[in-house]
Amino acid sequence: MNPASHFLISWTVANTAELPRRDRALVTLAGVAPDLDGLGIVAEVLTEHTTTPLIWYSKYHHVLGHNLAMGVILAAATYLLSIKRRLSALLVLLVFHLHLLGDIVGSKGPDGYQWPIPYLFPFSADWNLTWQGQWELNAWPNILLTLLLCAITLYLAWQRGCSPLEMISLKADAALVGALRKRFGDPSSGKRPQLS
Repeated sequence: MNPASHFLISWTVANTAELPRRDRALVTLAGVAPDLDGLGIVAEVLTEHTTTPLIWYSKYHHVLGHNLAMGVILAAATYLLSIKRRLSALLVLLVFHLHLLGDIVGSKGPDGYQWPIPYLFPFSADWNLTWQGQWELNAWPNILLTLLLCAITLYLAWQRGCSPLEMISLKADAALVGALRKRFGDPSSGKRPQLS
């Protein structure tokens, strides 16, 4: 599944509860954190034509960050850094597993490789999660899911008064929410504009 979908799923889950801004950001970022193991692609591309190429992406993507140990580490870090500790840590475990589920169903490469998830790594290599029906990363279900998540995100921004932009700029967040509420009305006032 693409990083944008992971991000939007995580932000949506973070907004299922009344969390402070920092906790929403922690939950959202934890939902995309497993893909940090894909940063090895930079070293792999830079060294592919050398005498000692580094195959960090090929060897470690969907391994280092896509396992139960990483999920527990992310939940523990969130517990230590968040305000609503237990709830935020539980939501991190949820978005982490939703990330894994998304990769199991929708991350097949163009060459047909399925990216198995070594769920018990580094303790055991015996249990790799895969699904025979896995669709390609650029398949229509992933595109449709991303578009649906964009719509849900805009709806939540209109309804709740915050968007994912709050993690970057409160001014940009307020501008987006303000534009949505100007166009579709303020949900707290009960008044809706005339759509003509």
